[in-house]
Amino acid sequence: MAAALRLSRWHDGLTATNPSVGCLVVKDGAIVGQAVTAIRGRPHAETQALAVAGEKARGATAYVTLEPCSHYGRTPPCANALVAAGVSRVVVCLNDPDPRVSGRGFAILREAGITVDTGILQEEGQRVLAAYLSRQTNRRPYVTLKLAVSADGMLGRPGEELLITGPQSRAQVHMMRAENDAILVGVGTALVDDPELTVRLPGLEKRSPLRIVLDRRLQLPLTSKLVASAPVVPVVAVTDPFCRQQPASEEKIRALMSAGVEILQAADLDDLLSNLATRGISSLMVEGGVQVARNFLQSGLVDRLVLSQSQLVVGDGGLVSPVTPSDIPPEFHCVRDEHFGSDRWLEYERGV
Repeated sequence: MAAALRLSRWHDGLTATNPSVGCLVVKDGAIVGQAVTAIRGRPHAETQALAVAGEKARGATAYVTLEPCSHYGRTPPCANALVAAGVSRVVVCLNDPDPRVSGRGFAILREAGITVDTGILQEEGQRVLAAYLSRQTNRRPYVTLKLAVSADGMLGRPGEELLITGPQSRAQVHMMRAENDAILVGVGTALVDDPELTVRLPGLEKRSPLRIVLDRRLQLPLTSKLVASAPVVPVVAVTDPFCRQQPASEEKIRALMSAGVEILQAADLDDLLSNLATRGISSLMVEGGVQVARNFLQSGLVDRLVLSQSQLVVGDGGLVSPVTPSDIPPEFHCVRDEHFGSDRWLEYERGV
């Protein structure tokens, strides 16, 4: 199951609304078939692994990270495919909370006389499939807040682009982007840093996520890198429908839309996350803005907190981080503590 979970991560962020599932078919102690959910979500892992195994699947054991689907969509149910292939045992990490599947996949297998074992490495599986589980159970994406913090607890200086962390940490951030469905910053970050928010690691450039800017008055410049690249990597500008302070002009709205930027109205963060979930966004990385980070934390919407702390001292007048390694909220527990170059990398998860 540990191998199946590792395999499932190969397509994190690439399987559209479907979870990235790993499946191994094992017979006489040897792997005879393995697969991960295909890019864009189909075909599913089980049918691909069974096709690789062929006749060797008969009497074999299938290790699957999520309960095999039981409903007819664009493809027949994976539970039926396992029955037809003649496997004798199916070992599953997690039950699928999707009401179209929950428990039905197991019922199909057991009715066919297949031995079913569930809950294997369940805690690890919940971490690997956290994004999909959040969208299904909480009706919102799994939110990761990432902050680069100086040695004195600052995020930078007002109105100034300042590199807090080193190249190794920044490369790790690009890897995180590649694993998420969407990335979000506030318009202040967009104005000061003029970021692209794309993945620029060699070989992973095509894994850039949907880019979201919280921009109540649509201040995003038409000359920005985000707007310029919108036809290639989608950009969504989120406005407040109740904003009465200097609302965007119709001309600016039309100009942004003509440039390929989607305009989305959301009353608050809960409204935004609910909207993102309905369009199949399972994971959201929040990467920029002191106020944006504070709002997500105060709203209780952060599931995972990532702090990259450097040895740089910003000094007086810096932008104070809403959270530092010395004042982690009590509901979070540390799951990772290591170094990238001279930077300390810390990851925390919200407790159940």
